[in-house]
Amino acid sequence: MQDNTVKDFIDLVKKSRRGKLKIYIGMSAGVGKTYRMLQEAHALQRSGIGIQIGYIETHYRAETHALLEGLPVIPRRKIFYKGKELEEMDVQAILNRHPEVVVVDELAHSNIEGSKNTKRWQDVVDILDAGISVITAVNIQHVESLNEEIEKITGIAITERIPDKVLEMADEIVNIDLTADELIDRLKGGKIYDKSKIERALQNFFQNDKILQLREIALKEVAHHLERKIDIEVPKQIKLRPEKFLACISSNAETAKIVIRKTARLASYYRSPWIVLYVQSSSESMERIKLDKQRHLINNFKLATELGAEVLKLKSDEITKTIMKVADEREITTICIGKPHLNLFQVILRTAVFNELLKNIAAKEIDLVILS
Repeated sequence: MQDNTVKDFIDLVKKSRRGKLKIYIGMSAGVGKTYRMLQEAHALQRSGIGIQIGYIETHYRAETHALLEGLPVIPRRKIFYKGKELEEMDVQAILNRHPEVVVVDELAHSNIEGSKNTKRWQDVVDILDAGISVITAVNIQHVESLNEEIEKITGIAITERIPDKVLEMADEIVNIDLTADELIDRLKGGKIYDKSKIERALQNFFQNDKILQLREIALKEVAHHLERKIDIEVPKQIKLRPEKFLACISSNAETAKIVIRKTARLASYYRSPWIVLYVQSSSESMERIKLDKQRHLINNFKLATELGAEVLKLKSDEITKTIMKVADEREITTICIGKPHLNLFQVILRTAVFNELLKNIAAKEIDLVILS
């Protein structure tokens, strides 16, 4: 357990009256989410934070169960349902005790009929609203928007789901990542299921290719959360902007083709998104340019799309202003243009546009690439 991550979470807890939400996310059962939550609970307790266990599911895993030692546990609520005695998290007891932080496992759990809320994530919202911070855990297959995709990979229907907005509410999301080999070794070592279930699990869910795909989805989801957090919290002027290319093309077919291909290569090298922009002036309206030029233009749009660009077609006689507006709005880092093939007459007419573009770019942190 790194002290820095604990310190970061302590700072978050102290910042706001509404509770802070930290979610441990994993690609499957057995990656160690509950273990990490209990490790963190001990670390917070050592730091003087009032922490209690609201609900934990150790699945009788010895290493995980041992970590409960020394942590205050809020007793579960006992309910009789269809002739059986069942246990649920006691939300009212948590609200009454009002610890600074509570650990709540199995976020996607559906509550027993007759409970105040139908889902545990709704209980968590009530706890957060009361000013209590929550550390919780969920597997990636329980996220609503990813449900179908994961069902195709695993062949297993997942009925318990959480809406994506729950992840968006989180102040921190931590991915518990293991390699496929590590996870399979844990399974074979009896650390996930008891011995009677191991062979069946290896034949079904715990296969190398399935685990790799789930791992990729989990990593992407956490990366998306981080991007959202940076967009919201990091001031624009100090952001490390990712590379984003804007290829500006004209109706000159050959130059446009070169600009598109070379920008595609640059974007591929930097693994960056890129946009192809065509600003149509009134002199280049479809009624005024020749049919063959129109055809070449359409073919170049098609080429750009095939190479992975987003194509923007805008009508304006203020070409520089339009290029800079798009560059600003789309947070472009590099503008790519073709090397102008100009005769003297065109130089006289168009130098103003080029100079204006240079002047605008100089005032911003945007690179200009002239492609030969």
